[in-house]
Amino acid sequence: MNSDSSLVSNRKAFHDYEILESFEAGIMLVGTEVKSLRAHGGSLQDAYVLVSGNTVTLKNSSITPYAHGGTAFNHEERRDRKLLLHKGEIEKLRRFSDEKGLTIIPLSMYLKEGTIKVKIAVARGKKSYDKRAALKEKESERAIKRLLG
Repeated sequence: MNSDSSLVSNRKAFHDYEILESFEAGIMLVGTEVKSLRAHGGSLQDAYVLVSGNTVTLKNSSITPYAHGGTAFNHEERRDRKLLLHKGEIEKLRRFSDEKGLTIIPLSMYLKEGTIKVKIAVARGKKSYDKRAALKEKESERAIKRLLG
């Protein structure tokens, strides 16, 4: 039985970036953020990951305020959220982030055995001609599948 359930995904990341390596991280959230994410109220558009010292932070991600949370108990929509990783993974991410031309982006948030996890990836930005080539290749694959069956 697979208990993984996708809550939020960053589909545009695969179009804009070449994914080199991915990691799974825990995320520190408050109660209303968890409830809002379970209702699919989040966005990873324009979000990125920042590594500084021994902390890894998810920046610019949006989790909409929970509808039934009231005003006193609700969370801020675009706040920095700390990611939880092992020390070796943090060191690896720091080396990648220091390298020119690489960035760390979130790919998705999902439920895994009752806890919310974030899939982050080390990525290199694609040039516009790379994007066009990928679209052309995808279109030709669709045409072949149409012809075959």
